[in-house]
Amino acid sequence: MTKHKLFKLGAATALTVTGVSAITSLKTARAANFTAIKRVKINYLPGKGLNIWTNYNKGKFMGYRAKDGTIWNVAETAVDKKGNLWYKVGTREWIEARYTVDVGMDTPASTNAKTKKSTAKNGVNNVISLGTVTKKSTKKSKATKAAKVKKAKQIVDAAVKKTSKKSTTKKVASTQAPSKAGVIVALAKQQVGKPYAWGANGPDSFDCSSLVQYVFKNAAGINLPRTTYDQVKVGQTIYQKSQANGQPVSANNLQVGDLLFWGSESSPYHVAIYIGNNQYVNAATPEQGTILQTMTSYFAPTIVKRVL
Repeated sequence: MTKHKLFKLGAATALTVTGVSAITSLKTARAANFTAIKRVKINYLPGKGLNIWTNYNKGKFMGYRAKDGTIWNVAETAVDKKGNLWYKVGTREWIEARYTVDVGMDTPASTNAKTKKSTAKNGVNNVISLGTVTKKSTKKSKATKAAKVKKAKQIVDAAVKKTSKKSTTKKVASTQAPSKAGVIVALAKQQVGKPYAWGANGPDSFDCSSLVQYVFKNAAGINLPRTTYDQVKVGQTIYQKSQANGQPVSANNLQVGDLLFWGSESSPYHVAIYIGNNQYVNAATPEQGTILQTMTSYFAPTIVKRVL
Protein backbone atom coordinates (compact mmCIF):
# COMPACT_ATOMS: atom_id res chain seq x y z
CA MET A 1 0.00 0.00 0.00
CA THR A 2 1.26 3.50 -0.83
CA LYS A 3 2.84 5.41 2.04
CA HIS A 4 1.46 8.91 2.71
CA LYS A 5 3.52 11.73 4.15
CA LEU A 6 1.66 13.79 6.76
CA PHE A 7 3.14 17.13 7.75
CA LYS A 8 5.17 17.42 10.95
CA LEU A 9 3.83 19.04 14.10
CA GLY A 10 5.76 18.60 17.37
CA ALA A 11 8.79 16.64 18.51
CA ALA A 12 8.04 13.22 20.02
CA THR A 13 4.32 13.52 19.33
CA ALA A 14 1.92 10.98 17.87
CA LEU A 15 -1.60 10.82 16.47
CA THR A 16 -3.45 7.51 16.76
CA VAL A 17 -5.22 6.39 13.61
CA THR A 18 -8.78 5.50 14.65
CA GLY A 19 -12.23 4.75 13.38
CA VAL A 20 -11.53 2.17 10.65
CA SER A 21 -11.90 -1.60 11.12
CA ALA A 22 -9.35 -2.42 8.43
CA ILE A 23 -6.77 -0.02 9.84
CA THR A 24 -4.18 -2.70 10.65
CA SER A 25 -3.59 -3.15 6.94
CA LEU A 26 -2.17 0.37 6.71
CA LYS A 27 1.55 0.97 7.11
CA THR A 28 2.95 3.61 9.44
CA ALA A 29 3.08 6.89 7.51
CA ARG A 30 6.28 8.92 7.60
CA ALA A 31 6.29 12.66 8.35
CA ALA A 32 7.42 15.20 5.76
CA ASN A 33 9.23 18.51 6.29
CA PHE A 34 7.52 21.67 4.97
CA THR A 35 6.78 25.28 5.87
CA ALA A 36 3.28 25.56 7.36
CA ILE A 37 1.07 28.52 6.45
CA LYS A 38 -1.05 28.02 9.57
CA ARG A 39 -1.93 25.55 12.32
CA VAL A 40 -5.38 24.20 13.13
CA LYS A 41 -7.02 22.10 15.81
CA ILE A 42 -9.63 19.45 14.97
CA ASN A 43 -12.96 20.62 16.45
CA TYR A 44 -15.31 17.79 15.52
CA LEU A 45 -17.00 15.56 18.13
CA PRO A 46 -15.44 14.41 21.43
CA GLY A 47 -13.92 10.98 20.98
CA LYS A 48 -14.55 10.99 17.24
CA GLY A 49 -12.26 11.49 14.27
CA LEU A 50 -12.55 13.71 11.18
CA ASN A 51 -12.36 11.89 7.84
CA ILE A 52 -9.22 12.45 5.77
CA TRP A 53 -9.78 12.63 2.00
CA THR A 54 -7.62 12.23 -1.10
CA ASN A 55 -8.78 15.54 -2.59
CA TYR A 56 -10.98 18.54 -1.84
CA ASN A 57 -13.14 17.98 -4.94
CA LYS A 58 -14.83 14.55 -5.13
CA GLY A 59 -12.03 12.97 -3.10
CA LYS A 60 -12.19 9.51 -1.56
CA PHE A 61 -12.07 8.65 2.13
CA MET A 62 -8.53 7.41 2.85
CA GLY A 63 -9.50 4.96 5.58
CA TYR A 64 -8.27 6.90 8.59
CA ARG A 65 -9.25 10.02 10.53
CA ALA A 66 -7.80 13.02 12.37
CA LYS A 67 -8.70 12.66 16.05
CA ASP A 68 -10.76 15.41 17.69
CA GLY A 69 -8.56 17.85 19.61
CA THR A 70 -5.33 17.08 17.72
CA ILE A 71 -3.33 19.86 16.08
CA TRP A 72 -2.26 19.84 12.42
CA ASN A 73 -0.01 21.95 10.22
CA VAL A 74 -1.60 23.25 7.00
CA ALA A 75 0.44 23.46 3.80
CA GLU A 76 -2.24 24.59 1.37
CA THR A 77 -5.88 25.74 1.23
CA ALA A 78 -8.54 25.27 -1.43
CA VAL A 79 -12.24 25.93 -2.00
CA ASP A 80 -14.37 23.17 -3.54
CA LYS A 81 -17.13 23.63 -6.12
CA LYS A 82 -19.69 24.14 -3.34
CA GLY A 83 -17.70 26.98 -1.79
CA ASN A 84 -16.42 24.96 1.19
CA LEU A 85 -12.88 25.58 2.46
CA TRP A 86 -10.41 22.65 2.75
CA TYR A 87 -6.93 22.28 4.27
CA LYS A 88 -4.12 20.12 2.87
CA VAL A 89 -2.31 18.32 5.72
CA GLY A 90 -0.24 15.76 3.80
CA THR A 91 1.09 14.89 0.36
CA ARG A 92 -2.48 14.25 -0.78
CA GLU A 93 -4.44 14.33 2.48
CA TRP A 94 -7.23 16.91 2.89
CA ILE A 95 -9.64 17.79 5.73
CA GLU A 96 -12.67 20.09 5.82
CA ALA A 97 -11.81 23.45 7.40
CA ARG A 98 -15.25 23.93 8.95
CA TYR A 99 -14.42 21.24 11.52
CA THR A 100 -11.26 23.04 12.70
CA VAL A 101 -10.27 26.16 14.62
CA ASP A 102 -7.10 28.21 14.15
CA VAL A 103 -4.39 27.92 16.82
CA GLY A 104 -1.05 29.66 17.27
CA MET A 105 1.98 28.37 15.39
CA ASP A 106 3.74 27.83 18.72
CA THR A 107 0.97 25.64 20.18
CA PRO A 108 2.49 22.38 21.51
CA ALA A 109 1.16 18.95 20.63
CA SER A 110 -1.43 17.47 22.98
CA THR A 111 -0.24 13.86 22.64
CA ASN A 112 2.92 12.29 24.08
CA ALA A 113 4.71 9.03 24.81
CA LYS A 114 1.80 7.84 26.96
CA THR A 115 -0.41 7.97 23.90
CA LYS A 116 1.92 5.61 22.07
CA LYS A 117 1.96 3.21 25.02
CA SER A 118 -1.83 3.08 25.41
CA THR A 119 -2.20 2.61 21.66
CA ALA A 120 0.05 -0.42 21.70
CA LYS A 121 -1.99 -1.98 24.52
CA ASN A 122 -5.18 -1.56 22.54
CA GLY A 123 -3.69 -3.51 19.63
CA VAL A 124 -3.60 -0.65 17.17
CA ASN A 125 -0.30 -0.83 15.29
CA ASN A 126 -0.69 2.13 13.02
CA VAL A 127 0.53 5.41 14.52
CA ILE A 128 1.35 8.47 12.40
CA SER A 129 4.43 10.07 13.97
CA LEU A 130 4.48 13.85 13.78
CA GLY A 131 7.47 16.13 14.43
CA THR A 132 8.55 19.75 14.29
CA VAL A 133 10.09 21.57 11.37
CA THR A 134 13.79 20.76 11.48
CA LYS A 135 16.22 22.87 13.48
CA LYS A 136 18.01 23.65 10.25
CA SER A 137 14.95 25.32 8.72
CA THR A 138 14.25 27.17 12.00
CA LYS A 139 17.76 28.63 12.08
CA LYS A 140 17.46 29.58 8.43
CA SER A 141 14.17 31.33 9.14
CA LYS A 142 15.70 33.37 11.97
CA ALA A 143 18.73 34.27 9.87
CA THR A 144 16.59 35.63 7.03
CA LYS A 145 13.95 37.38 9.17
CA ALA A 146 15.92 40.64 9.45
CA ALA A 147 16.56 40.63 5.71
CA LYS A 148 12.85 40.11 4.98
CA VAL A 149 11.87 43.03 7.21
CA LYS A 150 14.43 45.29 5.51
CA LYS A 151 13.22 44.23 2.06
CA ALA A 152 9.58 44.78 3.06
CA LYS A 153 10.36 48.35 4.14
CA GLN A 154 12.09 49.01 0.83
CA ILE A 155 9.01 47.75 -1.02
CA VAL A 156 6.82 50.03 1.11
CA ASP A 157 8.89 53.09 0.23
CA ALA A 158 8.65 52.28 -3.48
CA ALA A 159 4.92 51.57 -3.21
CA VAL A 160 4.28 54.89 -1.45
CA LYS A 161 5.78 56.80 -4.39
CA LYS A 162 3.82 54.81 -7.00
CA THR A 163 0.55 55.02 -5.08
CA SER A 164 0.84 58.78 -4.54
CA LYS A 165 1.31 59.33 -8.29
CA LYS A 166 -1.59 57.09 -9.36
CA SER A 167 -4.06 58.03 -6.63
CA THR A 168 -4.80 61.42 -8.24
CA THR A 169 -5.99 59.77 -11.47
CA LYS A 170 -7.80 56.76 -9.97
CA LYS A 171 -11.60 56.97 -10.01
CA VAL A 172 -13.05 57.13 -6.48
CA ALA A 173 -16.67 56.34 -5.58
CA SER A 174 -18.72 59.26 -4.25
CA THR A 175 -19.45 57.38 -1.00
CA GLN A 176 -15.75 56.97 -0.14
CA ALA A 177 -13.94 59.50 2.03
CA PRO A 178 -10.48 59.91 0.39
CA SER A 179 -8.97 61.44 3.51
CA LYS A 180 -9.89 58.40 5.61
CA ALA A 181 -8.63 56.01 2.95
CA GLY A 182 -5.31 57.84 2.78
CA VAL A 183 -4.84 57.73 6.55
CA ILE A 184 -5.75 54.02 6.61
CA VAL A 185 -3.15 53.26 3.96
CA ALA A 186 -0.48 55.30 5.75
CA LEU A 187 -1.12 53.63 9.11
CA ALA A 188 -1.26 50.15 7.54
CA LYS A 189 2.15 50.71 5.92
CA GLN A 190 3.59 51.85 9.24
CA GLN A 191 2.88 48.40 10.67
CA VAL A 192 4.98 46.60 8.04
CA GLY A 193 7.87 44.78 9.70
CA LYS A 194 6.08 44.13 13.00
CA PRO A 195 5.85 40.48 14.14
CA TYR A 196 2.88 38.17 13.75
CA ALA A 197 1.44 36.67 16.95
CA TRP A 198 -1.81 34.75 16.98
CA GLY A 199 -4.28 36.44 19.34
CA ALA A 200 -2.21 39.65 19.61
CA ASN A 201 -4.08 42.98 19.45
CA GLY A 202 -1.22 45.39 18.65
CA PRO A 203 0.38 47.78 18.51
CA ASP A 204 3.64 45.80 18.82
CA SER A 205 2.39 42.58 17.14
CA PHE A 206 -0.72 41.42 15.29
CA ASP A 207 -2.60 38.56 13.74
CA CYS A 208 -4.47 39.20 10.47
CA SER A 209 -7.82 40.36 11.90
CA SER A 210 -6.38 42.41 14.77
CA LEU A 211 -4.26 44.37 12.27
CA VAL A 212 -7.41 45.30 10.34
CA GLN A 213 -9.27 46.24 13.52
CA TYR A 214 -6.34 48.36 14.83
CA VAL A 215 -5.79 50.28 11.57
CA PHE A 216 -9.43 51.14 10.92
CA LYS A 217 -10.08 52.19 14.51
CA ASN A 218 -7.01 54.41 14.85
CA ALA A 219 -6.95 55.81 11.31
CA ALA A 220 -10.64 56.31 10.60
CA GLY A 221 -12.50 55.82 13.89
CA ILE A 222 -14.26 52.76 12.46
CA ASN A 223 -14.86 50.00 15.01
CA LEU A 224 -14.70 46.62 13.26
CA PRO A 225 -15.25 43.23 14.92
CA ARG A 226 -12.19 41.34 16.17
CA THR A 227 -12.30 38.13 14.07
CA THR A 228 -12.41 37.36 10.35
CA TYR A 229 -15.68 35.46 10.91
CA ASP A 230 -17.37 38.70 12.04
CA GLN A 231 -15.44 41.18 9.88
CA VAL A 232 -16.62 39.48 6.69
CA LYS A 233 -20.22 40.28 7.70
CA VAL A 234 -19.57 44.05 7.74
CA GLY A 235 -19.86 46.47 4.80
CA GLN A 236 -20.83 46.08 1.16
CA THR A 237 -19.85 42.99 -0.81
CA ILE A 238 -17.86 44.20 -3.84
CA TYR A 239 -16.71 40.80 -5.04
CA GLN A 240 -17.33 37.17 -4.19
CA LYS A 241 -15.93 34.30 -6.22
CA SER A 242 -18.66 32.07 -7.62
CA GLN A 243 -18.83 28.43 -6.62
CA ALA A 244 -17.85 27.18 -10.06
CA ASN A 245 -14.63 28.56 -11.59
CA GLY A 246 -15.31 32.23 -10.92
CA GLN A 247 -12.96 34.86 -12.36
CA PRO A 248 -10.39 36.25 -9.88
CA VAL A 249 -10.97 39.73 -8.52
CA SER A 250 -9.55 42.56 -10.66
CA ALA A 251 -7.72 45.60 -9.34
CA ASN A 252 -10.12 47.69 -11.43
CA ASN A 253 -12.94 46.68 -9.08
CA LEU A 254 -11.04 47.61 -5.91
CA GLN A 255 -10.67 50.82 -3.93
CA VAL A 256 -8.11 51.80 -1.36
CA GLY A 257 -9.23 50.59 2.05
CA ASP A 258 -11.22 47.57 0.81
CA LEU A 259 -10.98 44.43 2.95
CA LEU A 260 -9.72 41.29 1.17
CA PHE A 261 -10.78 37.88 2.52
CA TRP A 262 -9.67 34.33 1.73
CA GLY A 263 -11.91 31.31 2.28
CA SER A 264 -15.69 31.00 2.26
CA GLU A 265 -18.05 33.69 3.53
CA SER A 266 -19.11 31.45 6.42
CA SER A 267 -15.54 30.51 7.33
CA PRO A 268 -12.89 33.01 6.12
CA TYR A 269 -9.39 32.21 7.32
CA HIS A 270 -7.44 35.36 6.37
CA VAL A 271 -8.01 39.12 5.85
CA ALA A 272 -5.89 41.98 4.49
CA ILE A 273 -6.16 45.72 3.71
CA TYR A 274 -6.03 46.78 0.04
CA ILE A 275 -3.75 49.84 -0.38
CA GLY A 276 -3.96 50.35 -4.15
CA ASN A 277 -1.64 49.47 -7.03
CA ASN A 278 -2.77 45.80 -6.78
CA GLN A 279 -1.11 45.54 -3.34
CA TYR A 280 -2.24 44.79 0.20
CA VAL A 281 -0.86 44.88 3.75
CA ASN A 282 -1.47 41.89 6.03
CA ALA A 283 -0.19 40.11 9.11
CA ALA A 284 0.77 36.98 7.17
CA THR A 285 2.51 34.28 9.23
CA PRO A 286 4.85 34.02 12.25
CA GLU A 287 7.75 33.63 9.81
CA GLN A 288 6.81 36.59 7.60
CA GLY A 289 5.26 38.96 10.14
CA THR A 290 3.33 41.99 8.85
CA ILE A 291 4.21 42.52 5.19
CA LEU A 292 3.15 44.25 1.99
CA GLN A 293 2.28 41.88 -0.86
CA THR A 294 1.11 42.01 -4.46
CA MET A 295 -2.03 40.11 -5.42
CA THR A 296 -1.55 37.07 -7.67
CA SER A 297 -3.92 34.68 -9.40
CA TYR A 298 -2.34 31.84 -7.39
CA PHE A 299 -3.37 33.38 -4.05
CA ALA A 300 -6.26 35.66 -4.96
CA PRO A 301 -8.89 36.79 -2.41
CA THR A 302 -12.30 35.14 -2.68
CA ILE A 303 -14.33 37.96 -1.07
CA VAL A 304 -13.96 41.77 -1.05
CA LYS A 305 -15.83 43.98 1.43
CA ARG A 306 -16.05 47.80 1.39
CA VAL A 307 -16.52 49.51 4.75
CA LEU A 308 -15.56 53.09 3.85
